[in-house]
Amino acid sequence: MTTRLFHLSLAFLVLGVIDSVAVSPAPACGDEPTQRETRLAAYLSGTQFIGKFTVDGKDGTPKTETYTIKSCEKLPAADLYRLTARIKYGNVDQELPMDLKILWSGNTPVITLDSLWIPGMGTFDARVLIQAGPDAARYAGTWQHGEHGGHLFGKIVPLEDNASGPGSESENAAP
Repeated sequence: MTTRLFHLSLAFLVLGVIDSVAVSPAPACGDEPTQRETRLAAYLSGTQFIGKFTVDGKDGTPKTETYTIKSCEKLPAADLYRLTARIKYGNVDQELPMDLKILWSGNTPVITLDSLWIPGMGTFDARVLIQAGPDAARYAGTWQHGEHGGHLFGKIVPLEDNASGPGSESENAAP
């Protein structure tokens, strides 16, 4: 049960991915997305988060999980993005639209979940940050679900079967 909840939490966390290269200035207040918000949404669309997670107090090798981000769009509210993600874990195989807060620490996006309740899954807290890498962007963070929590980390890669779409090298290159 804890593992399932962690994996679902990972899906939400991993969705806030982009690398930490120089981008436009911090977003201004208003309804129109800034250049970096638009680039973040384009970057996240058509990607997979492939990584591992740990559970505090449990020994053993971290397990691999993959989450697919079908689309991401910047919403009018400050720091809010709608991510449509496919979550496959155990008996769960569903596509969910999720409105998630992505905050910026300098040029680094950080997915921030504070007591986010997901019907049928529970309540999650998490912080996940993204940093550029030579082969792919990487993510790392922490997750919490009730009394259980841990760490997560991995790579963000374009969807292989979407070579000419939003996950293509041209559109999905690190902003």
